[in-house]
Amino acid sequence: MKNNFIVPEWPAPANVHALQTTRLGGLSRPPYDSLNLGSHVGDEPLIVERNRNLLNPYMPSEPVWLEQVHGTHVVLAETAGCLPKGDACVARADNAVCAIMTADCLPVLLCAEDGSVVGAAHAGWRGLADGVIEQTVDAMQVGGNRLLAWLGPAIGPDSFEVGEDVRAAFIEHNPAAGQAFKPDPTTPGKFLADLYVLARQRLDAVGVARIYGGEYCTYSDSQRFYSYRRDGRTGRMASLIWKA
Repeated sequence: MKNNFIVPEWPAPANVHALQTTRLGGLSRPPYDSLNLGSHVGDEPLIVERNRNLLNPYMPSEPVWLEQVHGTHVVLAETAGCLPKGDACVARADNAVCAIMTADCLPVLLCAEDGSVVGAAHAGWRGLADGVIEQTVDAMQVGGNRLLAWLGPAIGPDSFEVGEDVRAAFIEHNPAAGQAFKPDPTTPGKFLADLYVLARQRLDAVGVARIYGGEYCTYSDSQRFYSYRRDGRTGRMASLIWKA
């Protein structure tokens, strides 16, 4: 089972643990095949529960599953309750597992260099533009220069077509964001956006310079990853982080 996961390659402290699931290794039938962890996408609830249970041998506790709404609210894992609404999660207590689900949006995992706090953010373009990364860093209460970040699988820069409104939203915040957009050669008036570049700019602005990952494309790798933009009806992957 663990062979179907991605283990982030980053110099996190020894007490910080992280896993990225793929679409492989679960029980869901098409179009959710096979390790769908999303309970809100139309898959059979019992199968989703069984898929989540497959993670149990690798987790110290039940992950904090969020009701994600493409916003910027940060949930504290220790006091989260059942299915809290938010798009980021932070944990200071040992064995509290932060979880973000995605299928093209960018998952961002964060940890303090001393292992005292971890966090995870769901950075679709709306949340990213509105400041979900900044809100997550702020909630961790650790200076950006003391944080490490890992960028998980997201839709890649050659596949994420957006309109001028998306480009304008980022450039209004930071003119340098224009570097993350190039005209779409196949569709006049559209742009191809690089979520990884946009996330790195936001992280850099809050002092996070140690940034890892960012080499995936969910849209083009249909064997390993779910992609909402590619398939519409599809499952969700999870990015998980905790400290021990």
